[in-house]
Amino acid sequence: MDYYFKTENLAVGYGGNILIHDINVKLEKGKILTLIGPNGAGKSTILKSITRQLETIRGTVYINAQEVALWSPKDMAKQVAVVLTDRIRPELMTCVEVVAMGRYPYTNLFGKLTDKDIEAVHEALERVHALDLAEQDFATLSDGQRQRIMLARAICQEPEIIVLDEPTAYLDIRHKIELLDILREMSQKKHITVIMSLHEIDLAMKISDYLLCVKGDTIEAFGPPDVILKSHTIEHLYGLDNGSYNLLFGSVELAKPQGPPKVFVVAGGGYGIPCYRALQKQEVPFATGILFENDVDCQVAKELSDHVIVAPAFETITEAQFREASEILLKCDVVIDAGTPVGTFNQLNSRLLQLAEAKKIPVHHNKNKQEVQVWKP
Repeated sequence: MDYYFKTENLAVGYGGNILIHDINVKLEKGKILTLIGPNGAGKSTILKSITRQLETIRGTVYINAQEVALWSPKDMAKQVAVVLTDRIRPELMTCVEVVAMGRYPYTNLFGKLTDKDIEAVHEALERVHALDLAEQDFATLSDGQRQRIMLARAICQEPEIIVLDEPTAYLDIRHKIELLDILREMSQKKHITVIMSLHEIDLAMKISDYLLCVKGDTIEAFGPPDVILKSHTIEHLYGLDNGSYNLLFGSVELAKPQGPPKVFVVAGGGYGIPCYRALQKQEVPFATGILFENDVDCQVAKELSDHVIVAPAFETITEAQFREASEILLKCDVVIDAGTPVGTFNQLNSRLLQLAEAKKIPVHHNKNKQEVQVWKP
């Protein structure tokens, strides 16, 4: 396979001191690669090195089978656009003038813009929803607005590769989604290769074709998200001792409440999740069941409790599973009925509630899963 972007045995660092070595990446044209890892791991160093903002210590970077180190600055600018976290401080420049800076590889010695250049500037501003900012002083913009203008400048360059360092860092959720949607469209429709770093693991998983996990002095992993983000990969990458990463939902979970369960939650079908989270906030250890292994409640419960009674999917709950749940339930102070509808397969969950009432254990009924009421110690 022909790879458009490739690094071979790349080593990067500062002052001749290697920070990360043996960086080997291969990307097809039009793919999105996202670097993830803890602060200080060297993600920005890698990005600055492949864009020649830093001199590489060892190894080679190739774009379209050509060695990037041999390119002139102008040739580099025509191929690669860069949006880094370093703040630029243009004096007395409007946003349209900042965006127009992206056209410098194509202008003559006097920097005169042609009609084509002006059209490219206008289209770039329109693409990032910033036409209304065109005549505004760049220095007066918010961080989020600046990020959009800098992206417009990069788009205006008409690059084959765009490199971004934490492009969502100063954006609210709406503008994070808009920016990543722009990058995805550039990748899919214009076949522009995107290389960036992100702190939002859930967004990285959703948008990326490949992930590069950076930790220590080597690369922890490289590959498609569904291949490298197996169980506990994120925990190891970020050193999560008091929490976990839910691969299915792409979310980070806080630490489990410790100790023997004080509350038993009869749940299923997503009705239990609000109860689990409410109990976790109060640091109340809980047990839950009987949940089918393919249930969304089960996926979250396993991250938040060590006491989850699970049944195989698409099979009727058995007496053995009922007895296992009953033993734990009878040791709890309170039972919560999460409001899960009872059907053919989960009928024994109704018996759990009946058992609690027969043994005089208080039962709290949450008829609407949006209105969570939990026991407070």
